[in-house]
Parts: sequence; structure tokens; C-alpha cells
Amino acid sequence: MKLKLIQQAAEAKILQYGDRVVKYRLKKSYRLPVIDQKLRKQRTKREFKLLEKASKLIPIPELRKTDEKEKIEMQFLKGKKLSESLDKLANNLEICNLIGKQIALLHDKDIIHGDLTTSNMILSDKDKRLYFIDFGLGYISSKIEDKAVDLHLIKQALEAKHFRHYQNFFRAVLRGYKASKNYQATLNRLEEVEKRGRYKKQY
Repeated sequence: MKLKLIQQAAEAKILQYGDRVVKYRLKKSYRLPVIDQKLRKQRTKREFKLLEKASKLIPIPELRKTDEKEKIEMQFLKGKKLSESLDKLANNLEICNLIGKQIALLHDKDIIHGDLTTSNMILSDKDKRLYFIDFGLGYISSKIEDKAVDLHLIKQALEAKHFRHYQNFFRAVLRGYKASKNYQATLNRLEEVEKRGRYKKQY
């Protein structure tokens, strides 16, 4: 079966074949081979475990297997990335509210996604559920600071990609995020994060 490249970034490439995708971590020529192999193995293993934990909380692509060296195999999702469709959806505020609820579920189990953008969210054609993808920069942390930075990432992503509606979108995300047990503490820290970065509060 022919492999189809559907995405390539600095750290990994995603290939599709049939109803599956494989994420390969790329070799880095500037690192010593033994160090590069160790890092790719560690990061692949960490991401797989994070995906396993997240799968018990929110929709993510079904995991198939990993070789724990450089690749993770998972379900191919038929749907549209929110980066391409959110502005056009009639229920976009409901979707943003759901984004907030799903982030809250992750954060309450100390899962930090690390790359919360609408490019890493897919609305499935089949079951209409909202799937989070690409936990390659994710990690486990109970720190309120890390959760606040995660929220800041989605705010930045909304402003950059959906600038006409981003304030309403982010307010809806925060309404959903109220489900988090640490909602107020995280929101307070978000304000501090934005002050340090000289960002304006607009929600």
C-alpha cells in the first residue's frame, strides 16, 4: 500500500496508509547518532504513554502500536482541522466551549498538551466528536504555570488564525474550562503570564 505524506514538521513526519497513519520522529544529523537515537526513543515512548493516558479522558486517534524507537501508529481520522473550518461552523462557539472542557479534563489529570492550536484539533466526519492530535510536545505537570501557558497557547492560536472572532472564541473556551478544579488559579496565572510577556488581557 502506497504511503502518503500528510504532514512534515521539524521533529516528525506523518504518513498515511489506508485507515492508519504513522508518525516518524526524524533523525537529526547535528546530533551524535547514539544521542539522537536515545532522544527519539525517549520522546516517542513519552508521547505514546501520554496518548494512552489522554485517550481515557478525551477523543484522540485510536492507538495501534509503537516500536518505542521512532514511530507511533494510530487511526487515520477523516475530518477537517479546526484551523480550516472553525470560522465557518454555525456552532463554532459550542465547539470552542468543548475545546475548553477537553483542556480542563487533560489539565485535571496533569496532562499538558504543549501545542494547543486549532491545527491540532479535528472535527470527525464520522462521529462529529472533537479530537485532539499531536501530543509530541506534551508532558505531565501539576504546575499551574504550565497549565496557564497551555491556555495562552490556544489564545495565541485563536488570535493568529481566527482573528475576526478570536475574543468571542476564547471567552467560549474559558467558559468550558470552568469545569477544571483549578480554573480560577489557572486563570489568575494566565494573567501573570500575559503581563510578563506584555500581552493585553482581552477576555
